[in-house]
Amino acid sequence: MIKMAEKEKVILVVDDEPDILNLTKKFLDLGNYKTITCSNGKEAMKIIAEKYNVIDLILLDIMMPGRDGYSILEEIKTNEDYKDIIVVLFTVKSFNEDIQKGKRLGADFYITKPFSGKELLKKIDEILA
Repeated sequence: MIKMAEKEKVILVVDDEPDILNLTKKFLDLGNYKTITCSNGKEAMKIIAEKYNVIDLILLDIMMPGRDGYSILEEIKTNEDYKDIIVVLFTVKSFNEDIQKGKRLGADFYITKPFSGKELLKKIDEILA
């Protein structure tokens, strides 16, 4: 019996810090994920609208100029087409009230920065398993 190749997992990383974006992409590439990056909420929503049927997970920063991650999360989770995409808040905002707000808005998971590349990949692998 021929084993079917597993579909490449697609992760959208949304963060306004270029260094974080590049570093995260490098780690995800090492983990054999297809990575799409963008640096703001407007761009993120455009990519999601075009590619929602192939995006498996979104790593979403909260603090960004323009639209913050909370408003993007809320839009994703209240849209019938997008609501099943796994959204991981990826942020320095680690106070309990921040985490609770994210959960209330529908975040599936929460990863705080600074992060270890190894731990990030381990968590993403677990989430997508």
